[in-house]
This record gives sequence, C-alpha cells and structure tokens, in this order.
Amino acid sequence: MGIKSPLRILLIGNGGREHAIAWKLSQSSKVESIIAVPGNGGTATCAKTRNETSVSAEDFPALLELARKENINYVVPGPEAPLVAGAVDFFKQAGIQSFGPSMDAARMEGSKTFSKDFMKKWKIPTAEYENFSDYKKARDYLNQVQHDVVIKASGLAAGKGVIIPTTKEEAQQALKDIMLNKEFGSAGDEVVIEEFLTGDELSIITFSDGHSIKSLPPAQDHKRIGEDDTGLNTGGMGCYAPTNIATPTLVAQIDRDIIQPTIDGMRKDDMPFVGVLFTGLMVTKTGVKVLEYNVRFGDPETQTLLPLLSHDTDLAEIMVACSQGTLDKEGLVINVEPKSSTTVVVAAGGYPESYGKGDEIQIQTPPEGINIFHAGTKLSNGKLQTSGGRVIAATATGENLRAAVDRAYEGVKLIQFSKMYYRKDIAHRAFRPTQQTKEALTYAQAGVSIEGGNLLVERLKKVTRTTARPGADAQIGGFGGEVDLEKAGYSTGIMVGAIDGVGTKLAIAQATGNHSTVGIDLVAMNVNDLVVQGAEPLMFLDYYGCSKLNQECAANFVEGVAEGCRQAGCALSGGETAEMPGMYRDDDYDAAGAAIGMMHPENRLPRLDAMSEGDILIGLASSGVHSNGFSLVRRIIAREQLSYDAAAPWDNSGVTVGASLLTPTKIYVKPLLKAVSQLKGLAHITGGGLTENVPRMLPKHLAAEIDVTAWQLPAVFKWLKAAGNIEASEMARTFNTGVGMVAVVSPQEVESVLRLLQTYGETVYTIGKLVARPEGVEGCVLKGLESWQ
Repeated sequence: MGIKSPLRILLIGNGGREHAIAWKLSQSSKVESIIAVPGNGGTATCAKTRNETSVSAEDFPALLELARKENINYVVPGPEAPLVAGAVDFFKQAGIQSFGPSMDAARMEGSKTFSKDFMKKWKIPTAEYENFSDYKKARDYLNQVQHDVVIKASGLAAGKGVIIPTTKEEAQQALKDIMLNKEFGSAGDEVVIEEFLTGDELSIITFSDGHSIKSLPPAQDHKRIGEDDTGLNTGGMGCYAPTNIATPTLVAQIDRDIIQPTIDGMRKDDMPFVGVLFTGLMVTKTGVKVLEYNVRFGDPETQTLLPLLSHDTDLAEIMVACSQGTLDKEGLVINVEPKSSTTVVVAAGGYPESYGKGDEIQIQTPPEGINIFHAGTKLSNGKLQTSGGRVIAATATGENLRAAVDRAYEGVKLIQFSKMYYRKDIAHRAFRPTQQTKEALTYAQAGVSIEGGNLLVERLKKVTRTTARPGADAQIGGFGGEVDLEKAGYSTGIMVGAIDGVGTKLAIAQATGNHSTVGIDLVAMNVNDLVVQGAEPLMFLDYYGCSKLNQECAANFVEGVAEGCRQAGCALSGGETAEMPGMYRDDDYDAAGAAIGMMHPENRLPRLDAMSEGDILIGLASSGVHSNGFSLVRRIIAREQLSYDAAAPWDNSGVTVGASLLTPTKIYVKPLLKAVSQLKGLAHITGGGLTENVPRMLPKHLAAEIDVTAWQLPAVFKWLKAAGNIEASEMARTFNTGVGMVAVVSPQEVESVLRLLQTYGETVYTIGKLVARPEGVEGCVLKGLESWQ
C-alpha cells in the first residue's frame, strides 16, 4: 500500500515526545497538516498542527471517523498504549498506513515476560531473570536468590512499573505492592524478577523497516526524581546525548550484536518490527546487556535527539520509508549534527506522587538553539496551564555537552509556574564519573578515537599513493617510512633532513574552516629548506596534533600535504596523528613535518669557496606571505577589525581576506634541482626575511647588496605595511616581501639560469650582487627601502 505526499498526519498522544515529533514533522515539505489527539499546549501552537480534543486517543473507531473526515493518510501513534492495543493493525485494515509496529510486535513492550523470553531464545544478552504469575512462588524465589534484584510489572505501567529495592525487606514489600495490592493495576498480574545490573545505562533509538536499521546517537535518561539519582522512579527527569561512554566501536557492537539480531529474530518469529525500537541497555563489566525494549520513541529521549537531526533530515520521509520497507533506499538522508543535546524536565511539585493541576504557566520566547517542549500542559480560555506531572521541558543543543547543559538550564529560566521542580544535575554522570564509570573508561572517553584515526588513515591511503616515486612507495599506516636509495638513483651521496611547521598561519585556516592549503605550506617549508642545500627530497613525514580528531579537517590537511609532495616530487611515506584532549582548545590543531632527501656531493650548497665579489643575486618571486610573520599579520587584521570572510582590501578580484592569506607557500624544488649545478648558494626567505636569511648562505667576507626596487612590492605587503605602520626595514626583517628564494650565480651563468627558471614558470628578478664585507658590516645590505614608504 503506497503512501503519497502531501501527508496529512494523525498524531496520537499528548506528551513531550508528541510535541517534539510534531515539531520535527512540521519542518517536512512532505507534510501538509498534523492533527494531534488530544495534543497539549505545545502542539496547539506548533506549525501545521492543531489539537483535537473531541475524540479520545483510546477510541479507535472515533479516531478512524476523524481520519476519514479530515482525509488523513498517515497515522503516528506516539505512546505505547495504542500500539500495544493494535492501533497500527486497526488503521491498516481501514486502508490507512501507520508508523509503528503491529500488535504482535508491540508485545516486546506490552509484556516484559514475553520480551525476556524472546531475548533468551535469540541469545540477546540480558540480565538473568524469572517470570512469575504466582505471588507465593515469586516470594519464595526472592528469599532464595543471593544477588540484588529488579522487580518489574510485566504489563504497561506508564514507565513506573520498575522497582529497584535495596534490601530483602524492600523487595518483598515491592512484590506485595505490585502483585497483591495492584499498585500498577493489571500490569502487575505477572512480574519479572531479574538480576540487578550495575554500570551505565544507555538508550538507543533505532528506526527499522523490518530488515534494515538506522540508530540515533546513544542517550542517557535520568529516571530518579532526586539529584544524584535518588528517590522514586519517574518517566524521566532529563536526558543528554550523545553519551561519552558510547564509543563508535561500542555503538557498532550494539547495532551488530543486539539491535540487528533483535530485528532479525522478530522477523523470523513472524512479527516483523516496523517503526522505532527503543532499547534500554546497561554497560556492565562483562559487556552490554538489554534492560528492556520499548516499541516507540522514548520520552524524554525524543526531545533530546530530534533537535540533533540535521535540517536536511526529513523525519516524515524516514517514517514513510520504514512503513514501506525502504529504509535502505539510496538518497534517504539521516544526518546527525556533530553537537550535544540536553533536556531538563520541569515537573509539578509533588510528582511522581500526588501533585496539583491547573496552575498557570508563563514562558518567555527562547533563543535559537533552545526548544521548549510541552508535556503536561493545556490551553484553557487562551491561558497555558499545567495538566500533568512532567509538565514541560527545556532542550538545548551546543557544540559540546557543557554548552548544551548550560543552555538547557537557561531555557528552564524561561519557564515559570507555581511549585515547579526540576533536577539541577542533568548529565552529572558525564561530568562526575562514578566508580562504575571509572572502571568502564576507554581511550575514546578521554577524547581519543582510535577508530577515527584508523578511518582517517584508510581515507588517506589512496591520496598518499599518488605521491609515490622510485625508491619510496608512499605507504602510510605503518610505524615509519623508508627509501631505497639505489632505486631512487643514489648509490652514494649525503643524506639530508629538514624539520619545520606551518606556524600561526594555522590559526587562519582554523578560523575560516579552510584546511586545504596549509598542508602544502608544511611540505614547502621543509623541502625548500632541503633544496637550498642542493638536496633532492625523497620522503616526507607529517605530524598532526589535535584535541579531538575531526576527520574532515584532518583529511583536508593531509590531502594538502600530498599535493605539496607531488609538487616537490617526494613520497608521503608516513606520519602521525595524535589526539591530545586538553592540550588544544576546541578544534585547534598543530602540524609539523620532516623531509628526508639525498644530495650528490658535487651538488652540495652553499659552495662558499666558489663565491666571490660580483656574483649575481637572483630572486624567485613568492606566491604571497608564505608561512612566516603571521603573528604580526593576524594582529594587524584584528586591529583593523577586518573579518576573514571580508573582501581583501589589497585585491580587486573579490577574494576574501582568509583565502588570500591562505595562498600556499611556493615550492621551488623542481626548477632549482635542474639548475643546481649552476648555482653557488640558495637562501629560503622565511622567518627573518631577506635581512636574516640571505647571510646564512654567504662566507664571512662577503655581503649581499640587494636593490629592493628590482621588483614590485606585492599588494598584500603594501597593505600590511600601511595598516600596521611598519618600518621598511622591519618589513624586510619579517616577511619575504615578494621574494621567496634567493640564488647566488656567477655573472657568466646568469642568463642561462634565468632562462631555465623561467622555462619552469618561475618569475625571477636580478636583485643585486655580492660585495666585500668589512668587519662589523651586516651580511645583507638593502638599497631602495625608501621606495616602500
């Protein structure tokens, strides 16, 4: 039976879960309208949604009549009661599809004895248990067992039918209250007495079409009414997601060993599960075990998780795909934002015992990122009033859990009604680990994802292989790289190494989110240092250190490294990625690299003995600021109050400040290696500029006399000089000022070297000559600096 849009939805229920579902469904372009029966004060004001209170949510024939009258073509039962009562089957027989399991499949929540027996049959890990319908046998069993227990009413008890006694006396009293005193009504006709498990609880919400599964991030509910998890059980006083104890490996294991076998077992038992399966889990010392199944969205987990779905994730489309058995279809988007979410439930005073109703509620408009989800509220004569125990909740998302928690409590401050109560420690287990969580700690909990690092290595293996060269096969993932010198063309020679970083230019990459060029910078800073010695770079190794691995960012960076290696003709043969929580802030990272090369002795530079007065200095144009002086650049940008996404004032093409400054350092290796036999010396112009770097290639008796009017000061340097009010001499000592490499050539070789370098596309200038250097004279004398004023 096909389901066609536009969808006109009948949403059954009146809790916070239903408000959150209506909120997300209303964002779908496929949804035309939603009728909530009976709904609450939140659904009443939700987009595309109206409440209908003239029909009971338990009266299926009346609901069907309403559905036909309103031309409803899709039903979404929110709570467990209508699902267990067969709502999906009823509407299906009437020709209307629903989102949810059949009556048979809903027994997984409707009967805890049924679900426990199912787990035993299909070897789903769970606590040891026994089922009892006879009070005397249950009482005798309690007297015999030596371990702590949990006593559960088998039927539906609105989330309250679970007792966790701390003594034998409490256990016997709980059993009597459930089975004899009927505290939970007929739900207590049968009980499950199971082993009390210790560890950390997780809630997993999974979409299923009967075959495929798609799980949302693990959440952690807070069932107890009191802070530090004390007092009576409730339907849930708060929640946060994702949890810090659920590593990617653990989540994959849960899907593989618990969720998928559950769905497969239900299908094999002729009760295929369609809809949302809520799996309550305990992470114990001996592994993950199932506490219970629910056959619908959790509450308050739904309020926590739905705001994490991306804007392009269409809940209506997901629901329909489940109903039609096409959850695995190509193009279905289920994306989760890389954020944290927290829900704080605000309850009526006295809940979960007796509490008042009808108190007026005042709510201020929440800012973006905070949602107020109604549960026990109603509109009466245009005024919002309390009508339940768990009245309302504030949910907030944030870049991390601390931010999400803080914002959720900001949301609570927007709510006011008499005797309102809420826990002030939601997510406390994530911030103040118990002894149990200490024992369960993993490397991932410390903020390091081994799996993420492994995935990054796999992603980068292909791009790394493109840098292979004779003698170095460019394989990463091992403990180091190697070069076969004979295959590289060196039977003899001198090995040369260089190590360097990118510097504070990384801060601009991080500020703009553009990490594609700084990897080239890293290679350039190293291989340019090698070639000035006359060496050919053969192998490159990189290091990337961060607080928390962002795979996309790291991949973009290393892809840039690979591009730099291709430009330099060396192999990217290894590297290291280090996650170090606490060493860096937020998404900051640092990078370093090492280039290994070989040099034929006859090409060794500088050839100091060959240099003499009158030798010519050739300058190779830079591509921009390269990778030095950025601490000063950033200070100037900040003082000018110039954003990185603004148009660069030194460039008329419309390029942004950030993009211009991230122009990568020019790599001069290939042309210079072709000219190396004709060169006497090379200086890579990095930190220290012309003034400090050129003398490093000269003998003590010679100085470089450079005329800076031989080339045009690039526009970016003109702007930096003016905006920073920088003296010309300071410019020459800090930046490359348009010349990234300087070569010493004999007068007889100048024309030949110029032609060769130009053949390789280099822009070259004749910028000066070598002169005698008297005692006490600087090794680099700059003429024409006044032209920069």
